[in-house]
Amino acid sequence: MAVDVVTFGCRLNTYESEVMKREADAAGLGALENGAIIFNTCAVTSEAVRQARQAIRKARRDNPQARIIVTGCAAQTGADEFAAMDEVDLVLGNEEKLKSNSYRMLPDFGVNQFEKVRVNDIMEVRETASHMVDAIEGRVRAFVQVQNGCDHRCTFCIIPYGRGNSRSVPMGGVIEQVKRLVGNGYNEVVLTGVDMTSYGPDLPGSLRLGKLVKTVLSQVPDLKRLRLSSIDSIEADDDLMEALATETRLMPHLHLSLQSGDNMILKRMKRRHLRENSIEFCENVRKIRPDIVFGADIIAGFPTETDAMFENSIGIVEECGLTHLHVFPFSPREGTPAARMPQVNRQIVKARAARLRAAGEAAYRSHLDRLVGTNQRILVEREGLGRTEGFTLVGLNGGAPGEIIERPISGHDGDRLLAADSDRHAA
Repeated sequence: MAVDVVTFGCRLNTYESEVMKREADAAGLGALENGAIIFNTCAVTSEAVRQARQAIRKARRDNPQARIIVTGCAAQTGADEFAAMDEVDLVLGNEEKLKSNSYRMLPDFGVNQFEKVRVNDIMEVRETASHMVDAIEGRVRAFVQVQNGCDHRCTFCIIPYGRGNSRSVPMGGVIEQVKRLVGNGYNEVVLTGVDMTSYGPDLPGSLRLGKLVKTVLSQVPDLKRLRLSSIDSIEADDDLMEALATETRLMPHLHLSLQSGDNMILKRMKRRHLRENSIEFCENVRKIRPDIVFGADIIAGFPTETDAMFENSIGIVEECGLTHLHVFPFSPREGTPAARMPQVNRQIVKARAARLRAAGEAAYRSHLDRLVGTNQRILVEREGLGRTEGFTLVGLNGGAPGEIIERPISGHDGDRLLAADSDRHAA
C-alpha cells in the first residue's frame, strides 16, 4: 500500500510532504500490510491543531490497523498531546520527518506515550539542506523551499518554536531544484519559506532574497513563471525591488505579512514595521510594477485592540490597495505573550473578522471589474479553472492542466474572472 500523507497548513508543508513521502517509502512504510498515514500538521492557530486531531481520529476509525504518524509544527510544539492520543503510533519533529531513518523503527502497538515521541530541540538545528523532489503531487505549480525557521518573536506566533531559528538553503541547491522541476514540465515555481525575506545572512557572501530571485531567473531561462510566497515587506531588498521592476517572469503578485493596520497593535505584536511603512512599500512597488497585485494577512481582534485601532486595519485595505485578503480572527496560542494579554470579547473578534472579510471581498470585486476587457496569461490549474499572473482565479474553457494560455477576459461572476473562448496559447 502507498504511504498516505495528509498535509495541513502552508506551502512549505506541501513541499516537505513530498520529501516525507519519498523518505517513508525508502524506509519501507509503503510495504506495510495495512498501510501508513502521516499527518503533516500546522500550528498557526488553535483551530488548525483541532482540525488535525479531528482528522487523526477519523483516520483511525476508517483504518483501524494502519500505522498513524504525526509530525509538523503542531507535533513539534505539542508532542506530548499527540503522543497521548490512542490513535497515534509515532510523533516526529520537524527535522526528524525529513529523514528516512525516523520511519524505520515504528514502535509496537500499545507502547506508552513517551516511547512514541521522536522530537528533538528544533532550536539546535543550524542548517537547512536542499531536499530534491521531482514533482508536487496534484499541483500544476511547484513549491521550492529556500528558507526555514524564524529569528523574530512576534507575540502571537508559536511557529518559531515549531520551525526553529532562520536558516537558508544554499543558492546552488535552490537552482538545482528549480531546474529539475522545470525539466519535469513545470511552468511555474513558487519560492517558499517561513520568513522568506530573511534569506541569506547565514550563508557565505552578502546574499539576500533579491539576489536569489535574480540568479534563479538567470540560471533557469526555461522557467516561465517565478512566484514568491508570503514576504515581510520591511525586509525587501534593493535587488528584489529591481527584479520586480525588470523581470517579467517574476509574477506581479506579493502576499504581505501585515497583521494589523494600527501602529500600537503592531508594537504589541512586536512587528518591525509601521502602517506607514506598509503603505509606502505598496506605493513604491506600484510605481515600478503597475500591474502588481497585493494580498495580505490581517488579524482581527488582537488583544487590547479598540474600535479605533480596528478601523486602522479596515482603512489599510484601501490605503495599500489590497486584493487577496487572508483574515484571521485572533486565536490565543498557549505559550505566547499575546495569550497573556487582555483579550477582546470573542463576539467582537468574530464581528471584526466579518467586517474585514467584507472589506476584502469588496476590494476583490473591484479588482475583478478592472480586469474585464483585458488579455490575461493564465496557468490552467484543472479543467475549467486557472490563475492569472496576478494570482486571480479565472473560469475558462480549454487548455491542459499546467499549460499557460492567453485569453481575453469577458466578465466575472464576483468570485472569478470569466475568460472568452480562444485558441491563443502563450509563448
